[in-house]
Amino acid sequence: MEDPRYIGSYWGARREAAGECAHRLLKLLTHLARLDPLFGRWFKSAKSLKQSLQRPLELELSSIQQYIERNLMRDDRRQPMEDLGFSVGLWNGSEGGNDARLSTYCGAYWEQARNSCVLDAPFEGPCSERVLTAPFQVATMRALATAWEPEWAMSTSYALQDVMVPKGDKRDWQIGWVTYVSYRQGQIPPLPPPVRIEPVDNLGTLVILTPERFTASNPEHLALAERVRELLDHAGLLQRKPPSNPP
Repeated sequence: MEDPRYIGSYWGARREAAGECAHRLLKLLTHLARLDPLFGRWFKSAKSLKQSLQRPLELELSSIQQYIERNLMRDDRRQPMEDLGFSVGLWNGSEGGNDARLSTYCGAYWEQARNSCVLDAPFEGPCSERVLTAPFQVATMRALATAWEPEWAMSTSYALQDVMVPKGDKRDWQIGWVTYVSYRQGQIPPLPPPVRIEPVDNLGTLVILTPERFTASNPEHLALAERVRELLDHAGLLQRKPPSNPP
């Protein structure tokens, strides 16, 4: 069985209204739809999959903004907590190994907030053979980076994270098969082959560990990941940098 995988992007406190978040989310969904038919339609999250199928999301700015506005974080008394931003979930409506989910936390500006956008794409089943390729992972990472402008992003598996993150590790960021590092974090140092780096516009850099499928069960892959992790840590890239413009 293949390791469950995800592609996650993360950034700190950044005050953005529902309209700004909607613009970014629409940009991402448009990129993903062009990338693969798997992402051609989305449904709003609900208590059950059946209910979710009755709530299609129109890929139009005003509809996405309305959905985001309705998902402002609230306390136990249902009072709005604007500094915690918005939380929205989407599902592509497929099952049987073709399902994908997108979870987004955005607009949070509380000092300790961590905004994120995480894509769970098929890791086994009919679509996994095209999803679990370096070109797909790189293209998806680019879409996340250009839409949300995160500080950090990674394509990884839960098994890899269990191996790579020592107990008590205080570093903010970890690495994956493909890792995105914002230029705000710093510059990527020289890395050993077969690692490849690619720029993402004027935003940051992609680090691609291997051209073939990266797995946590491959000792050579793990050794390479640990070496790259050490180099990035030595360069000071695994600790979150303070924002240049406070929220």
